[in-house]
Order: sequence, then structure tokens, then C-alpha cells
Amino acid sequence: MQDNAIALPPASFLTRIAAMVYELLLVSAVLFVASLPFLYLVGNAQTGWRHVAFQLYLGGVLFAYFSAFWMRSGQTLAMKTWRIRLASLDGTPISLKQCALRFILALAGLLLAGAGFWWALFDRDRQFLHDRLAGTRLVRVPRKA
Repeated sequence: MQDNAIALPPASFLTRIAAMVYELLLVSAVLFVASLPFLYLVGNAQTGWRHVAFQLYLGGVLFAYFSAFWMRSGQTLAMKTWRIRLASLDGTPISLKQCALRFILALAGLLLAGAGFWWALFDRDRQFLHDRLAGTRLVRVPRKA
């Protein structure tokens, strides 16, 4: 599905931040619901191997959530609301490899005080570091007539 993603303008920094705040609310609900079966089956996950397994499980849930949306339409619900779409630099659909790389780098950027996100303030194309390294970009989708 090659489309006009190359011709679409990039999403502004403030729009991307607003979408991330909204995404945080949605992801919180997803993680809350996803944690229930794990905690019911395993029990207390505050320490030891259960804690590590729980963290890995939640990371897998997050990756499944984002990669499914990114690969299918390039948009999560929050991205649709703010009219932002994830696109490859050449306009082709996002691959699983790009999803994994973008997800891991964004997570690492968050853990480093948001360094990957602050990068956009200094980048010549205003891209996040994880988008630049994964070969993706966030574009602004025009309103439907």
C-alpha cells in the first residue's frame, strides 16, 4: 500500500506531544486490563522472578498494541484523534523490524529522561531520534472533506 505519505507534511512537535499524552491515558487502561489475568494466574508480582516476568509481559503487551496499529494503519486511536500517521520514509507500510526498532529506541529514550524525544527540538526535520533511526516519520493527515 504505497500512498502519498511522502507528500504529507510532518506533524508538529506540540501535536505529537499532545497525542502522546492522550496515548498515555489509553495505554494505562490497556495495561490495567492486561495485568488482571496475569496477576490472577501468578499472584503477587512485587518481587523476584514474578516481578521480572510481569514487567516483560507488560512490555510485550505494549509492543503488541503499538505494532498491531502501526503495521495495520499506521495510527493508534490517539494518533487518529490528532490526525497523525506513522509512515516509512519511502511511503511503504511499516515493517515488523521497523516497529520493533522504533519501540525499543523510544522506550530507551524515555528511560534516558526523554532524550530521544528532546532530540526533535534540534533535529533538522524535527524528528524524534527513534523515528530517524528506524526510518520512519510522523506525518499530519489532512481532514476528510
